[in-house]
Amino acid sequence: MSSTTPRLPLAGVLRLGRPSDIWFKPALSVVVAVAPPNLTLLALGRLDLAMYTMAGSLCALYAHNRPYAARARALTWVVLGMLSGLAVALVAASLTTSAVALVTVGALLAAAQKALCDAARIGPPGNVIFTFISSAALFAPQTLAQVPGHLALAAAAGVWAWLIGMAPGLIRPHGPERRATAHALRTAAAYAEKPDDSRARAAAAAAVQAAWQALLSAGARTEPRRALDRLVVRAEVALAAPADTDPERLRAWARDLRGNGPVPRTEDRGELLGIDAELSFESVPLWRRIGPLTPLALRTALGCALAGYASLAFGVGRPYWALVTAASLYQANLTLTWSRGVQRVVGNLAGVLLFAAVVPLAHLGPAALVLCCLAFNFGAEALISRNYWLGSVCVTPMALLITEFAGFQEPGRLITERVLDTAVGALVGFVAALAVTNRRAGDRIEHALSAVDRARERTARLLAEPYPAPAALESVRRTLAAALVELRATVDAASGEWWQRALPQERVVLTEQAGHRTLAATTRRLTSATTEDVRP
Repeated sequence: MSSTTPRLPLAGVLRLGRPSDIWFKPALSVVVAVAPPNLTLLALGRLDLAMYTMAGSLCALYAHNRPYAARARALTWVVLGMLSGLAVALVAASLTTSAVALVTVGALLAAAQKALCDAARIGPPGNVIFTFISSAALFAPQTLAQVPGHLALAAAAGVWAWLIGMAPGLIRPHGPERRATAHALRTAAAYAEKPDDSRARAAAAAAVQAAWQALLSAGARTEPRRALDRLVVRAEVALAAPADTDPERLRAWARDLRGNGPVPRTEDRGELLGIDAELSFESVPLWRRIGPLTPLALRTALGCALAGYASLAFGVGRPYWALVTAASLYQANLTLTWSRGVQRVVGNLAGVLLFAAVVPLAHLGPAALVLCCLAFNFGAEALISRNYWLGSVCVTPMALLITEFAGFQEPGRLITERVLDTAVGALVGFVAALAVTNRRAGDRIEHALSAVDRARERTARLLAEPYPAPAALESVRRTLAAALVELRATVDAASGEWWQRALPQERVVLTEQAGHRTLAATTRRLTSATTEDVRP
C-alpha cells in the first residue's frame, strides 16, 4: 500500500479567469431580490430584521444555468432548504445561549448542508450561503415566540427570490438550453482541433453530457428544443469523428445561439438517437450520492466546530465568521481545498481594507448602509466567476455591513475580529482536512472503472449484432457516455487527495481510450442509420 502526497500549489491560485457568460444574471438577480425587502424595512424603521429577509433573498443566487422547468424545482428546494436551516438555527438560539453549544449546532448544520448541496449538485454558490445564514442566525438574540414571524419574513423574501429567478423565462424561455448547447459545440470544436488532447476530449464529453441533461430537464419537446437536440448530436458526431469535423462551423452555430434568433437548422439526425432517454446518473437515489460524500461531511463538521471553538478561545464575539470561513474551504479534494483557502484569506484581507475605506460612507445613515450592501452584492456576483478571491473582496465588506443593520458598530473592532476569524477559520479548517482523509476516493475509482467496463461490454455486444435496435443502442450509448464522464470526474477528485493507495492511472487511461473508441463507433453506427455521411 503506497500513499500519495498532496500537491499544494501557489502558482496560479490567484490568477484571474474569464468571467462567466452569464455573470450579470446572478449579480442583477440578487440586487433585485434583496433591494425591495431591505428598502421596505428601511422605510418601516426595522432594518434590524433584514437578516431574515436576506435569508430568502439570497436564494436568487442559485440555479441560473438550469432550464426553467428544472430551475423552478431547484429553487423551490433551495428556499425550503434555507428555511429549514434557518428554523433549526433560530430554535437553537432561543433555547440556549451557550456559545459552545451553538457552535456545535452550526458545525453539524454546515456538514449537512455541504453533503446535501454536493449530492443534489445544486451548483454555485453551493452550501456556503446556507451556512452563512444559519450560522449568523445562531448568534442572533431570539425567543421561541419570535421564530414564526422571522421565518415568515424569510419565506416571503424566498418567494420573491423564486419569482426573480423564473422571470427571465418570460423573455427568453430557451436561454439555458441554448447556452448549454453552445458550450457543447465550442468544446467539441476545441477537441476537433486537438484530437490527441485527452483533457479537451474529457471537457467536450462533459459539455455534451451537460447539454443533454439540460435538454432532457427542460420540459416539453418544443420545436426549438428539438433543433437544439440536433445540434448536440452534431457535437457528438464531432467527438466520434474529429478529423472529419469543421470546427469553425460548430463555432458559427454556437454564435448563432446567442439572443432569441432562430436555432440553426441541421439534418434531422436527432430523433434516431433517442433524445428522450433518461441520463443514468439522474436515477441514482439521493442517499446513494450522499454516501461517498461522508469524508467531506466529516471534514466540514470537524473543521467548522474546531474553528468556532478556537474563535471563542480568542474571545471573538462572532465565532460564526470562523465557522463560515472553514465551511467555505472544503472542495472535492485536498488540493482544491488548499487553493480555496489561499483565495479566501487573500480575498478577505483585501475586503477588510475595502470595508475600512467604505465605512465612513456607509455610516452616513441607514439608507447609505443599505445602498452600500446592494453595491457589494452586485460586485461579489459580478467578480466571483473570475476567481473566488476577487468575489470575496466584495463579500467581506458586505458581511461586515450586514452586522450593522441593527446599529452602527466600532469599525476597528469589526476589522480586527474579521481578520482573526479568517486566519483561525482557514488554518483550523485546513488542518481538519488533513486529519480526515478521504480513503474512499480510491474505491470510487474502482467502482467507476467497473461501471465503464460494464457499459462498454454491453455496447460492444450490441454493436456486434447485424441489426441492433436503435433505441437499445442509444440506451447503452447514453449509459457509457455518462459512465465515462463520471470516471473522469472521480479521477480528478481523487488525484488531489492524499494518504491513499496509488491511483491506477494506467488502467484509467486504457479504460477511457477503449470507452471513447466504443462510444465513437456507436455514434457513427447510429448516425449512419439515417445518412451515410457523418461529415458536419
